[in-house]
Amino acid sequence: MHILEGVSRTDQYRALGLSTFAFTVCFAVWTIFSIIGVQIKQDLGLSDTQFGLLVATPILTGSISRIFLGIWTEQVGGRALFPIQMLVTSVAVWLLTWVTTYEMFLVAALGLGLAGGSFIIGVAYTSRWFEKERQGTALGIFGMGNVGAAVTNFGAPFLVVALGWEGTARVYAVVLAITAVLFYVLSKTDPAHAARKLSGAGPVSTGQQLEPLRKLQVWRFATYYFFVFGGFVALASFLPRYYTGAYGLELTTAGVFAGLYSMPGSIFRALGGWMSDKWGARFVMYLTFIVSLVVLFILSYPQTSYTVQGIETPIEFNFGLTVGMFVGLTVVLGFVMSLGKAAVYKHIPVYYPNHVGSVGGLVGMIGGLGGFVLPIVFGMLLDVTGVWTAPFMLLFVVVLVMTIWMHVAIRRMERRKHPQLAGERDLSDLPDEPYGTAPAHRAD
Repeated sequence: MHILEGVSRTDQYRALGLSTFAFTVCFAVWTIFSIIGVQIKQDLGLSDTQFGLLVATPILTGSISRIFLGIWTEQVGGRALFPIQMLVTSVAVWLLTWVTTYEMFLVAALGLGLAGGSFIIGVAYTSRWFEKERQGTALGIFGMGNVGAAVTNFGAPFLVVALGWEGTARVYAVVLAITAVLFYVLSKTDPAHAARKLSGAGPVSTGQQLEPLRKLQVWRFATYYFFVFGGFVALASFLPRYYTGAYGLELTTAGVFAGLYSMPGSIFRALGGWMSDKWGARFVMYLTFIVSLVVLFILSYPQTSYTVQGIETPIEFNFGLTVGMFVGLTVVLGFVMSLGKAAVYKHIPVYYPNHVGSVGGLVGMIGGLGGFVLPIVFGMLLDVTGVWTAPFMLLFVVVLVMTIWMHVAIRRMERRKHPQLAGERDLSDLPDEPYGTAPAHRAD
C-alpha cells in the first residue's frame, strides 16, 4: 500500500531522476567487458571459450543477484541499499586493475556483475514514490537507464586508447563510487519505509517476501520478461554474427545494423510505460507478442530457392529478405520488445504492491538468465541445423507459447471474476485486489 501523503512532485522527480542516473551508470559498468574484454583477451591469450565465459559472468551474476537485492530492498529500503551495491561494485571494478590471472578475473567479474542487480533496487525504490496510475510511465523512464550500454560502447573505446584498459576500469570505478555518494546524499527514504520507521514496525521477513513466488502468475510474468529482456539481450549479441555470416557484411557495418536494433530497446521503454498507464499493460503485452510473432515468422524463413516445371521451361523462384528489409524488421522487433519490458514491470506493483522487490527480482532474474542462456542455445541451433534463421524459429515458438498462455490465463481470470460475462471479449487490466490486501487470492 502506498503512503504518498506529503510527497510532492519535486520529491517524485528527484527520486526518479537520481535512480535513473544511478542505473545508467551501473548499466554502463555492467557492460564494460564488451570493450576492455578485447584487450584482456589479447593480454592473457584467452581462447574464445574462456573469453565467452569471462564476458558472460557479469550477466549471470547480475541476473541471479536481482532476487536477493529485491528482497533486501524491501527490507532496508532503496536509499540505503543502492549506495552499498554501487560501492561494492566499484571495489570489484577497481580490483580488475590488480588482477593478473584468468581465475581472479572471473572472481572480479562476479563482483562486477552486481551492477546488473541495480535494476531491481531502482524499480522497488522508484515505484514507492508514484501513484499506481503513473507507475508505468515512471518505471519506463527509469528503464531507459539501459542506454548505459551505449555510453560504454561509444565512450569507453576512447578511454582505452587514452588510458589503457586498466585506466578505463579505474575511471569507471571512481565514477560509480561518486554516484553512490551523490545518491545517498541527495535522495530521500521512500514513503513506505519512512512510514514503517514512524510506526516502529520491523522489516518484512524474507519468508513473507518470498510468499508470492509460489504463485504461477509470478512465473508467467517472468517468462514474458525472458523474451522481452532476455531475448533482446541475446539478439543484440547475436545479430552482428548473423549479419557477417548470413549476408557477408563487414563487422563494422554489422555492428551499426545491430545498433539500430538495440537503440529502440532503451529509448522507447518510457513510451511503453506511458502506454501501459493509458491503455493497460495487457494491451501492450498483446501488441508486443502479436507484432513479434509476425516479425519473427518473416525473419525465420530461410533464404529459399525452388523450381517449378513450366510448360516450356523450368521457372525458378527465390525468396529471401534483403539486408535493408531485415534491418527494418529488427528495428520493429526491438521497438515492441521495449514496450513489452515496460509493460511487464507495470504489472508487478499493481498486482503485488507490497512485494515489488521479491517479485520484480525474480522476474528480472529470469529475464537476465534469458540473456545468458539464449545466445548459447542460438549457437547450438546453428551447429545442429546449419540454418542461419534457426534462432528466430526458436523465438517464434517461445513467443507463441507465451501468447497462448497469457490469453488463456486472462480469460480464466475474467470468467472467475465475472462468470456471467464468460462470453464477453472485453478484458479488465486490474486484479480484484492487489496481492496482500485481501485474505486470499488465486492467480493463474
